[in-house]
Amino acid sequence: MTDYNKNLISEDSNIINALETIEKSEVKIAIIVDANRILKGTATDGDIRRGLIRGETLHSNITSIMNSSPTYSNIKERNEVIEKVLVQKGIEEIPLVDEALRVVGVFTKKSRLTDKWIERDVVIMCGGLGSRLGDLTKNCPKPLLKVGDKPILESIIERFCNDGCRSIYLSVNYQSEKIIDYFGDGSKWGISIKYLEEKKKLGTAGSLSLLDKPLKKSFVVMNGDILTNVNFDSFISFHESNNATASMCVREYDFQVPYGVVKLDSTGKVLSIEEKPKHKFFVSAGVYLLNPQVLELLKPGENLDMPDLFERVKKQEGTLYSFPIHEYWLDIGRVDDFEKAKMDIDTGIYK
Repeated sequence: MTDYNKNLISEDSNIINALETIEKSEVKIAIIVDANRILKGTATDGDIRRGLIRGETLHSNITSIMNSSPTYSNIKERNEVIEKVLVQKGIEEIPLVDEALRVVGVFTKKSRLTDKWIERDVVIMCGGLGSRLGDLTKNCPKPLLKVGDKPILESIIERFCNDGCRSIYLSVNYQSEKIIDYFGDGSKWGISIKYLEEKKKLGTAGSLSLLDKPLKKSFVVMNGDILTNVNFDSFISFHESNNATASMCVREYDFQVPYGVVKLDSTGKVLSIEEKPKHKFFVSAGVYLLNPQVLELLKPGENLDMPDLFERVKKQEGTLYSFPIHEYWLDIGRVDDFEKAKMDIDTGIYK
């Protein structure tokens, strides 16, 4: 049993409160209680992300996304019985209650983050020209442009290292020799780095056909020009708990039409006018989890982008899931994005 007070939040809390609770605590669960500490529900990172997909916002009340019928155990139950429930349910923690359903503790199964990365690989796509960055990439591949005191790609690799990853593939093409020379075999970072060398442009998914070994677990694919604090531990758990074939991180994107939008019928009659409507979309964040069998859908030397690969998975009746990210995320595609990345690192917004 572990300290539980920091995991309790009230029914009046919003999703932001739950996120802060989960992120600050070693026990990754928010326990929703009433004024008398009676258990009302629980919320995990996965519950929150599924709520965002349904249209909830970070300011929505926590009751809109919580599990109102959570698994719990009586405080008097033997440890081995509770542990058996954790295994059967595939969960890491469980609220402990008394006879009145008052929360009196949390029982947790200690699991190492690095276990998520045993025999799991990461592929980082680094072969792009970076043409939108103009002269900045004339003599330097985009992944080696410095943000703060190190290249973009080094920041990405260090993030994976800190999470427990030990095997990374870099897909390279444009000025590949500079990337290979800088990162070598990865021993400087205590990991193994191998290279997928594209002899021609293979798109954002085609180079996966160059992987030199059979993969045993789902693997991460990420664009090499993205800075993000996405919780990869949660992403992996989400992917596996949904038995997904392929999952993609998605980011909410708002677009406001700067004019009044007129709806007409077939004769030209005005039916309605909506002033400067705002539309909300989820867009791909350039981070994916793929099961090994997805590689069977690739053809050697074929130019293929990730959306097309997902379409093939869909046609094969594979299960596709989206994982909304609320953490820091920045695609360094243009000069102003590059300047923002440098500022965010200097000011500590991105760590």
